[in-house]
Amino acid sequence: MSKFIVAPHFRLQEWVAEEKGYFAAEALDYEFREAIVSSTGSGHQLGDKVGAYQTFEAGRTCNVSGACHWTVNVAASNGHGKLYADCYSVSPCGVFVPPDSPVKAPTDLAGVPISVGFQSGSHYATIQGLEQYLAPDEIKLSFADGLLFSRMEMLIDRKVPAASLFSGPYYFAEQLGFRKIIDTTFMIASMVTGTPDPEDVRKYFRALRRAQRDIDLRPELYTHYYRREFPVRFHGQMDTRRWGPGERLVFEPYSKETFDESFAWIERHDIFPPGEMGSGKYESAIFSQAAG
Repeated sequence: MSKFIVAPHFRLQEWVAEEKGYFAAEALDYEFREAIVSSTGSGHQLGDKVGAYQTFEAGRTCNVSGACHWTVNVAASNGHGKLYADCYSVSPCGVFVPPDSPVKAPTDLAGVPISVGFQSGSHYATIQGLEQYLAPDEIKLSFADGLLFSRMEMLIDRKVPAASLFSGPYYFAEQLGFRKIIDTTFMIASMVTGTPDPEDVRKYFRALRRAQRDIDLRPELYTHYYRREFPVRFHGQMDTRRWGPGERLVFEPYSKETFDESFAWIERHDIFPPGEMGSGKYESAIFSQAAG
């Protein structure tokens, strides 16, 4: 049996579980593979109209990975893996503008290009948040500014007027005084890819559960792990002692009702072309180890 491939996802849990020995304590035969090289920030700039969904299409190289639940729903429905239905997570996210921006309220974002990741959490979450304030034709999204760290850099360098940020970049923007115009917190799901041993999947999530408990108890001890995935350019400015715990794992089922409601929302908003969303069948899209 090949090693179980573990990769971080801009969050703290894998780093905590790795360094505190929780994966080892589970006797998980694993390889810890960083998807992002912090010294260069590589892995984030994928180009226009390439985002989380396209990485599933291309084939991710780890056994369990995370992405927004909307994209995981569709990717699993199209056979690019299985949605892990026994746990989900929730990440703080928001649309930020520079401190001197004339944008003060969500309605001021009408017609303003907002940098998001194509068919990634920021894409869906920005629409979901702003449609309370703006008509569909007033919400202007830009997909040309890369994934998370790339668009954060573009915002900091004043090359884009607004950007959706989550996880560490969310806290870094706050630290630098960027203004959050609207909160767009969203759900993340895990995707099981390849053919990992089901017992290895159990071990992996048991280790993450221990890490989550540590983070809940003493978050300030672990926020320094954000540095592991940040471009080195920003390390001298980062004060992670001020940052929050970010994405939180919730060990509750990602239910059929949640799946169906989310799938219908995606379809209503025409985020995927007609006929390209897959089966939409929860039972065939999920991986679950829950009893009964």
